[in-house]
Amino acid sequence: MENDCNLDFLKRLAKGISVQFGRNCEVVIHDISSDHVDYPIIFIENGHVTHRDTSTSASRIVLNALKHVSTSLEDKLNYTTKTHDGKILKSSTIYIRDSENKPTGIFSINYDITELTIAKNCIDSLTSYKEDIDEANQIPQNVNQLLDDLLDESVKKIGKPVALMSKEEKIQAIQFLNEAGAFLITKAGDKTANFFGISKYSIYNYIDIKNKI
Repeated sequence: MENDCNLDFLKRLAKGISVQFGRNCEVVIHDISSDHVDYPIIFIENGHVTHRDTSTSASRIVLNALKHVSTSLEDKLNYTTKTHDGKILKSSTIYIRDSENKPTGIFSINYDITELTIAKNCIDSLTSYKEDIDEANQIPQNVNQLLDDLLDESVKKIGKPVALMSKEEKIQAIQFLNEAGAFLITKAGDKTANFFGISKYSIYNYIDIKNKI
């Protein structure tokens, strides 16, 4: 690290992040500017997440920083890792650089998302379904809305607006409504007749056509 001032700021930043996000958030600072062969952790918050402390030696991230050309190193954000005891971590690694752009330290955040992953899997299991939501199964607020939904669906079944429907297509639409139980709704006949531009008498004739077949 360049100076104690920078290190003090990074320690306070690490503390702030760990407090903000709670006990599952580990924040680690490595000093890779020293000549210490193991490049140990110089500061850590919530070390219980990975069972590490300031006596722990270099990690893979540190070795990667030491092995590669400094200009080729890029911050690695929002990736996942695993601990030896099976915890799933969401991690970010930020390289601390000096005035010559050489990495002098590493600031890492490791958030334990194991329990969240389990919860997500449970939620996905509960909310998954085999097919897309069927508009025919929408829940209406009242019978008028139910009839409106059935009328709209009858038009979709034919595939063209009412104004362009032939008599045969209107017969198909009316028969669909009858099979769906639309005419069990009070005054459905009047509304349907107005919707299709036919008489109530025609509606019952169209239904009878199906019954006579």
